[in-house]
Amino acid sequence: MLNPQSPIPLYHQLADILLVRVRSGEYPPGSRIPSEHALAASCAVGRPTVRQAVEVLVRKGILERRRGSGTYVARDPREVDIFSLAGTLSAFQRGGVPASSKLLRKPRLVKVPSDGENPFSGERAYFLSRLSIVEGTPVLLEDFYLHPDHFAGIEEVDFEDRSLSHVVDELYFMRPTGGRQTFRIATVKGKRARALAVSSETAILLVKRYLHFPRIENGVYSELFCRTDRFVFSQTIGGVTHD
Repeated sequence: MLNPQSPIPLYHQLADILLVRVRSGEYPPGSRIPSEHALAASCAVGRPTVRQAVEVLVRKGILERRRGSGTYVARDPREVDIFSLAGTLSAFQRGGVPASSKLLRKPRLVKVPSDGENPFSGERAYFLSRLSIVEGTPVLLEDFYLHPDHFAGIEEVDFEDRSLSHVVDELYFMRPTGGRQTFRIATVKGKRARALAVSSETAILLVKRYLHFPRIENGVYSELFCRTDRFVFSQTIGGVTHD
């Protein structure tokens, strides 16, 4: 029961109650929770309090709002090993997840803005941007920068539902020999936020990836903006040997 005398705000108390109902299975994954009106009546609070409580759980990825339908318990996020050198679309396929892609920016030669982490900073590179979609929901946005000399003609390639790693292998006869990745929590704004269908306050996983090829260091640089409320993005780590 809610305690108006408690120093804990009512909406936090209600959020905790709703979370218990989710964890206990009273509200199972994928189910629709009671409406704001019903929760306000049953808990004897105003609808603004209910709205705040629901928002707390939405931000945590426990609940999700569906426009015109209501609020639902989020399904358990699936895991995809997306950080291998084989490419992201290949990772979804290996995980048995039907994913499609939408090209936001076709490949074209651009002058790269100044960025200390981008190996093409201040120089020219091929740039393309792509959105991966699972079950109608955008889950991953990728911005790619490719070496202008070694990937000449790539602006003629159709990248819809086609893995970049496969294109590089089939058309340029190159496979990555290694690379490195950095990870951080970030937010997105403007076109990126709209493409991923998130707010400018939503935390996403930002991965910056550097791929090396024979005789080409940092041949491909990419930035991956990942929605972690839909998937757990994992990376397989090999064993350690001792000499």
